[in-house]
Amino acid sequence: GAREKLRALVPELHADKTRIYEQMMEEGGISLRPGVERLLREAREAGIRLAIATTTTRANVIALLANTLPPEAESWFEVIATADEVEDKKPSPRVYEYVLESMGLPAERCLAFEDSMNGIRATQGASLTTIITVNDYTRDEDYSEAALVLDHLGEPDRPFQVLGGARKDLVPPGQSCMDVALARKLLP
Repeated sequence: GAREKLRALVPELHADKTRIYEQMMEEGGISLRPGVERLLREAREAGIRLAIATTTTRANVIALLANTLPPEAESWFEVIATADEVEDKKPSPRVYEYVLESMGLPAERCLAFEDSMNGIRATQGASLTTIITVNDYTRDEDYSEAALVLDHLGEPDRPFQVLGGARKDLVPPGQSCMDVALARKLLP
């Protein structure tokens, strides 16, 4: 019946979406948000262990890394947890729990960066301190559970705007971008 046809169509649509996403990446149609690459490099230089926790496919993550960062970027991350490893989608905290278990780290020593309500629900379920970067679609959501809510991570020549968060008072006056020092202040 119709339900079976719909079930058969969903994987096809998902495969089409992935193919279009990968094509957009290859053509330079998708770029990192301000401050992402800078903060990743700074964190690596400081010896901070990095991971990716997402409920998209590994193919999408690898395409993003390959088309927005240097060729060795995949090796920057100790764990890359995707829908291929954890089937539960956000708001389930399972992908974050998987990363914490894989790295042998307690949640209170880690920060999560998210951009959606489902994302913060997942991080809260895993007891992680969370920094939210909003976009045009998520700007008006209630992120009062986040430690910090920003418009983006900022660059020296493109300062971030602090939009809210339970620990926004920890951002020093004149701070223009998210950095390792501020990240450490936000931890419990």
